[in-house]
Amino acid sequence: MLFSCPICQRPLLAQQASARCCNNHCFDFAKEGYLNLLPVQKKNSIDPGDNKAMMQARRDFLNAGHYQPLACQVSQLIQDYCVQDQATAQPWQGLDLGCGEGYYSQFFAEQSSGKIDWHGLDISKAAIRSAAKRAKTIQFCIASAFDLPFPAHSFDIITRIYAPSSASELARVIKPSGHLITVSPGPRHLFQLKQVIYQTPQLHSEQASHIEGFKRLHSQQLAQQITLSNAQDINNLLAMTPFAYKLTETQKQALTQQPLCLDLDFKIEVFALDNSQVATPA
Repeated sequence: MLFSCPICQRPLLAQQASARCCNNHCFDFAKEGYLNLLPVQKKNSIDPGDNKAMMQARRDFLNAGHYQPLACQVSQLIQDYCVQDQATAQPWQGLDLGCGEGYYSQFFAEQSSGKIDWHGLDISKAAIRSAAKRAKTIQFCIASAFDLPFPAHSFDIITRIYAPSSASELARVIKPSGHLITVSPGPRHLFQLKQVIYQTPQLHSEQASHIEGFKRLHSQQLAQQITLSNAQDINNLLAMTPFAYKLTETQKQALTQQPLCLDLDFKIEVFALDNSQVATPA
């Protein structure tokens, strides 16, 4: 197991239906197979992360294939930067950070054909429970992206799709030769929804992302237009985004009364550790 104890940071070892460290901190596997590595004292709320309704909306929307081009493009970058350069017979280690209900985790695992052992992490219990049900070959855990329950230098590849995280934690758990692939909103992503909410809607920034301790190797934009004709697809999209809290019920109803044409615009970037920033001993 790659997991480390979230209390004392010692390695966790699987023992039947639980994982235990040398200091006897014990975490039981849920019946779905995931581990809850978010101690009560580290929670900021009773039920952190996306709630069940948001998770179900995102699951149904993604399962309908609307964001599949994004999954395909990120998977191709994983192949380009990791799998094709693999020199040993041992599988690489991958982490889908902020994995949600596991749509992308499962897609990446299927596309990497066993060449990468994937892990998925999210702070939402509802999301991880759903993810563990859909992708049983992936080891999922409930944990904070700002306090990762993994030893240093664990992962060859980390994907971070619309997920906040700690730059120092990313730098700690990625291998020196590893790669980080991030996805964030492109300038016009879902701009039509902004036009409904704001009098003067603003584009997302076109500037390159900066992650402390990393250097950017590659950047690309993935843009397309989609038309949602099904009212349930529209409702699912609204429910899974922050716009759910900004739109009135009247606005939501109006948006579902006719086909909705939307811009999808993703900024995809690949990073590696910036070794020039690593301090050398005096």
